[in-house]
Amino acid sequence: MPRSVNVVAARARRKRMMEHAKGYFGRKKNVWTVAKNQIEKSWLYAYRDRKARKREFRKLWIQRINAGVRQYGLSYSVFIGKLGQSDIQLNRKVLADLAMNNPEAFKAVVDAVK
Repeated sequence: MPRSVNVVAARARRKRMMEHAKGYFGRKKNVWTVAKNQIEKSWLYAYRDRKARKREFRKLWIQRINAGVRQYGLSYSVFIGKLGQSDIQLNRKVLADLAMNNPEAFKAVVDAVK
């Protein structure tokens, strides 16, 4: 008995994967084995960098807050410590935005912490 192969399902599976390779350069966009390897590697990069993006933004917020509080004679660590003691519930994202875009509101927060 001849071997039965479900070509319809296999082609649909390959086609679905090749749609992810659209926009790649060279053989990565149209040769199945090369494209499959690149797609899998791209998915690993995407997974890794979703985690890294959170770290990068946190670092950026800390730098902006530090630059903002240095103008008022505080360091970042002292400011965050006093912020916790004074029960002001503002996260780093909001504090960084205030430091960049609304300096007078940020100064009010710093004065409240002092």
